Amino acid sequence: MAHRQIQEVASEVFMVEGIASNWTVVREGRDLTLIDAGYPKDLENVLSSLEHLGGRIEDVRGVLITHAHVDHVGSLPGIQAMHPIPMHAHDRELPMLRGEVHEQASARDVVRRCWRPRTARWAFTVARAGGLSTIHLPQARAVSTGTPLDLPGGPIALACSGHTSGHTVYHLPQAGVVVTGDALVTGHQTSARLGPQLIPEFFTHDPATARSTLDVLAELGADAVVPGHGPSWRGPVREAVDRARAAHPAGSPQRRH
Repeated sequence: MAHRQIQEVASEVFMVEGIASNWTVVREGRDLTLIDAGYPKDLENVLSSLEHLGGRIEDVRGVLITHAHVDHVGSLPGIQAMHPIPMHAHDRELPMLRGEVHEQASARDVVRRCWRPRTARWAFTVARAGGLSTIHLPQARAVSTGTPLDLPGGPIALACSGHTSGHTVYHLPQAGVVVTGDALVTGHQTSARLGPQLIPEFFTHDPATARSTLDVLAELGADAVVPGHGPSWRGPVREAVDRARAAHPAGSPQRRH
């Protein structure tokens, strides 16, 4: 199995490391919520992570999507072919899931940076993981924001745009966890930086908005962060936001490694 570990970050909330991104499983009895789903080649890893937690694909009551990038939705067509599951994303993200708009770093963006050793290694890894695939999920439906969803863990969807127009984070207030997708990460294979940070800027549709909407996270009463990339982070989310802003001062371009 390619994922390196399954970590219980809070009671019944599990972060799973995939080939080059994370997903989250929330368990309530035998019922499960899946948040994001890795690259296309992560399909077997997603299934095995559910089995490791005593579940099956049939036990997943809903899939919550932070955003429509291939490293977060890549295995979902395979999952849907096996067992259709309701999928939810912000309504502003649905056009990307339908293939009507594109807000993702292009192959040209990556090639221009492949002289950097870290970026070259990352590009090779994700190409093998299916990172060049085009993923369309027209069956995804708009998620209700601001109130607990009728899914295991009672997640609350909160718009946190910038990385994409409809990027969404999921707050699990009962567990004290926020699943941040790419709105706030703690590492990325293209960078030497560790700890709370913004994802490298060339991956982001609107960097200025991505920085300003960190305010959404700062207001949450969570004490654990499950990011889309990098290890989990423990401590007040406001502190994680402050560290990310300190790492990327306003008006300063991000250093890329």
